[in-house]
Amino acid sequence: MKRLEDMNLVDDFLAYSLTVHKTYGTEAARYILECILQRRIRHLTVVPQKSWYGETAGRHGVRLDIYLDEEDGEIFDVEPDNGSSSKEVAALPRRVRFYHSKIDAGNFAAGDDYSALRNVVVIFITTYDPFGLGRMVYTIGNRCLEVPELPYEDGARTVFLYTKGTEGDPPEEVRQLARYMEHSTAENARSSGLARLHQMVTEVKSDREVGLAYMKSYEIERRLKTEAKAESMASSLLMLLQDTREVSDEERDRILAETDLNVLDKWYQEALAQHRLRFTKSIAESKADSVLILLEDLGPVPEEAKQRILAETDLAVLDGWLRLAGRAESLEQFLEHSTQNRK
Repeated sequence: MKRLEDMNLVDDFLAYSLTVHKTYGTEAARYILECILQRRIRHLTVVPQKSWYGETAGRHGVRLDIYLDEEDGEIFDVEPDNGSSSKEVAALPRRVRFYHSKIDAGNFAAGDDYSALRNVVVIFITTYDPFGLGRMVYTIGNRCLEVPELPYEDGARTVFLYTKGTEGDPPEEVRQLARYMEHSTAENARSSGLARLHQMVTEVKSDREVGLAYMKSYEIERRLKTEAKAESMASSLLMLLQDTREVSDEERDRILAETDLNVLDKWYQEALAQHRLRFTKSIAESKADSVLILLEDLGPVPEEAKQRILAETDLAVLDGWLRLAGRAESLEQFLEHSTQNRK
């Protein structure tokens, strides 16, 4: 668990806690926006954990990290992203497309004219290079492919701020903010604006309510992970049991309701041992049958010897008997040597 005091502004919990803080939230959000966009921001409203659910059950919803509404101006969504898999990075443009669509739909009332759609800026602040060109700033907007210079303003814009970027020529203020976002220390607060931002960050980290909220979010996340792991272990256990025997509805319900990982692991190990025993027994039966088939070519096998062979579960012994049965010239020779070998 990362300590709250060790977090940086690219950690979404700290970024969220700062921008929704009752004392510093609006000031901090305005500074970050004005620095990245290089323009003045008018009256700003911070909307905590703005969410839109799917239109129907089973449809994908979205929860935005930092949703900001500029009065009579633009809508902003700021998404700190402190690391993603290669698959997630490849899907980032489509993720942004979905965010834009949800924000548009959530701000477009029935009967509104399309000209009433507000400008939306989605800003991703990443510690990885989303496009592999080394640029600190990537600004994305729609345009006409055939005539790139054709004016085409649909009000949708996306900005990717790559904290380690070296290419391009962003203002020094943006460079310093990017560095501070990834490493939010006093040493990186080199301007008066960043010094003030760092002061706010420090106060938020020491805020008791923020600390309690972090512990609560950690406990919730840990519980969710435990529940997910329990569900996975229960499913694996059921598959293992069903491969060995029939599972009653009562037993299935009991397994699926269990959340103690130690109990589930114990049940799984017991089931695995039974599964291995069943598998070994099946192989032993097959080898014993093969021994008897070979011996029957030599003559009638006495019932006592037959039962002894069928009762054998040691695979190494059965392998030895298979070789012996294949080489034996008589049933008596096999019985004599097999008894000696077993001893």
